[in-house]
Formats: sequence, C-alpha cells, structure tokens
Amino acid sequence: MSKRKEGITHDNAVLPEYPEFLAEIKQRILLARVTAARTVNRELILLYWDIGRSIVEKQQTAGWGDSVVERLASDLRAEYPDMRGFSADNLWRMRQFFSEWTAPEFLEQAVPEIRMGPTHLLEQAVPAIISDSTPSEKQPPSDFVQQLVAEIPWGHHVELLKKVKHPAARLYYLSATARFGWSRSVLLNQIKAGAYERAVVEKKTHNFALALPEYLAEQADEILKSRYNLEFLGIHREVKERELEDRLVSHLQRFILELGYGFCFIGRQHRLVLGKKDYYVDLLFYHRFLKALVAFDLKVTGFEPEHAGKMDFYLNLLNENERGADDQPSIGIILCAEKDDIEVEFALKTKNNPIGVAEYHLQPQLPSEFEGRLPTARQLADTVRTILPKENK
Repeated sequence: MSKRKEGITHDNAVLPEYPEFLAEIKQRILLARVTAARTVNRELILLYWDIGRSIVEKQQTAGWGDSVVERLASDLRAEYPDMRGFSADNLWRMRQFFSEWTAPEFLEQAVPEIRMGPTHLLEQAVPAIISDSTPSEKQPPSDFVQQLVAEIPWGHHVELLKKVKHPAARLYYLSATARFGWSRSVLLNQIKAGAYERAVVEKKTHNFALALPEYLAEQADEILKSRYNLEFLGIHREVKERELEDRLVSHLQRFILELGYGFCFIGRQHRLVLGKKDYYVDLLFYHRFLKALVAFDLKVTGFEPEHAGKMDFYLNLLNENERGADDQPSIGIILCAEKDDIEVEFALKTKNNPIGVAEYHLQPQLPSEFEGRLPTARQLADTVRTILPKENK
C-alpha cells in the first residue's frame, strides 16, 4: 500500500500538468451531461407538442369530443405504466400548449420578432434557428415557435400558460428563459415582479439614441428597465445612500438577477482619479454582451438635473482611463427613488455620454386594481405645497 502511494506522489511530481488535464476532462463530462439533458428535454417537449397537435387535429377533422382525452390518457398509462406525464390533466395541457403557441395572435407577435436584426433578443436566445431569410421564405412562424419552445422545460410552459395571458408577454418570457436559462423559480419571480412590463411596456428614460450608434442604442435599451424591484433588501424605513449601497452589495446575487443577464460586478466605491482629486462611482459593472462598463449612481431622493452632470463627468473619466481598447462607450445608470420623465429628458439632452435614469421601489407596489386610483407621492407633495400657503394666511 505504501509503495502505491509513493508511486502516485512520484507520478504527480513528473506530471505537473495533470491538474489542468483533470479539470479539462471534468469540464467535458459536465458539458456532455448538460447537452444530454437538453437533448432529452427537447425531445420530450417536441413529443408533447406532437401529441397536442394530434389531439387538436383529430377533434377538428374527425369530430372527436373531449372524451377522447380521457380515453387516450387511460390507454397510454396502461401501455407505459413506468412513464409519467400521460395523465388526462397533462394531455389537456399538451392540447393547450400546442393551441396557444400556434394561435394567430401569438404567431403575429413572433413574425416581426424573427425578422428583426441581429441585436434582437430572440436571435440571441436561439441563434441556431435564425437565418438571414425571413420566415415566409425559409420556415413558417409556427416552425420557428416550435423550435423556440423546445428549448424550455415543460414545467416552465405550464406556469407560463397559467400565469401569463398576453401574447407579447408570453413571447418575452419564452425568449428570456431560452436566452438566460432561467429556472422555474426565477421565471415565476420575474413574472411576479412584472419584468415584461418594466422591460418593454413602461417608458424608459435615457439618451441612448443620441449618444450611441443605432445598433448599440437598441442593445443598451434592452438592458435598462424603467424601474427596479429592490423589495429583497427588506428596507421599510428611510435610509441613507451608503446603507442602500451596503444592502445591495450584501444581496449582490439577487441584485444582479434583477439587473438582468450579462452584468458582471467590478466593485463598489470605484475610485477615479483626476489630477490630485479622487472621485468614486457607487457601483461599477461590466456588461459581457454590450462589452461596456456600466456605472450606477444611487440616490435615495428623487432625480435632480445635476445628477446627470455628475454621471456624465464619471463616464468621461471611465472612458479616458479605464475603457478597454475593444470596449464600447461606458454607460451610466442613475437609480433613484423617483423621477419626472420630462425633467430627465431635458437634463440628458446635452449630455454626450449614454445615461439612463430608472426608479426603484423597496416595498410591494399597489395591487393592480388600485393602480391609478390613488395619488402618487409626487402628487401628494404638490398638493401639500399648494395647501400650506393658504393655511398660513
């Protein structure tokens, strides 16, 4: 036994490259396992798609009623007792799965998405199924959708069909899940937090179109949300900016998840030097796909025009001293408690660097049925300012 141990020690000594060799083999094994799992999932989803399609077609062409689903479920379970997924409920889901992902209103969303340029989310989500040809020339939209949905596990589809009804929102979550590899819990959190509304529907305030080339401005717009959900920080009182920064750094994984895919954290209070003076960026990130530094300035108050000037100054320093030779222009995001879109627009008009301004909220928002029925904090403040002078007379 001792000789064998000595031999192993000796072999390690004469094979210094062995640890790297072992790491490479382990990486290959891991990649093979992931690829195999994705292949299995893809084949299962395509099987469910085909079963759903077959049920729909038979009901339409042969006039079969709903009872065929119960009968099919019983026969399949009898034939394949060791296989899960053939309950009547799941067969109904397969029928819904095919019907809703091939519904005209959903395919209408998919067609323009497929035809958009190389910066678009769908192409980055599933590049293998995009070509230079339009769907009408190369493949029908339904074929494209079939290949897109095959990238996503069945449990994700079940949740999407239950919780998201708007076709455009469904396409957004499908694309984002395929692109970012969201787990089911992450997908549910994104739906609950209204990621689609904040990323697509709500107005974003920035000057990207003025400060960046068109193709890059579109990508930068994609990474910015109109508002950020920071409920996970557990803050229920007024805080100072440094405490907000401390909380974000201590919950960095959750914060990066909220920011979106591609953000890599560089540091907090990042030091910038100009002459004999030091300046500090609250949070500095690098975005892998934009290939750009992204600086965050945190504000616990509402947006003020001077915030834009300060960020513009920081971006000048970053571009001059730290931007890589192959990097795109640095981007600034001012994260504040409240903003007025018109004020932001005018503050950014003369800025040469790309700057976005977004709100954050620390506590749950009003239920949707109350939205628009109660005054905002700004409206309340304006009302108080108009009343107080009258009371003092």
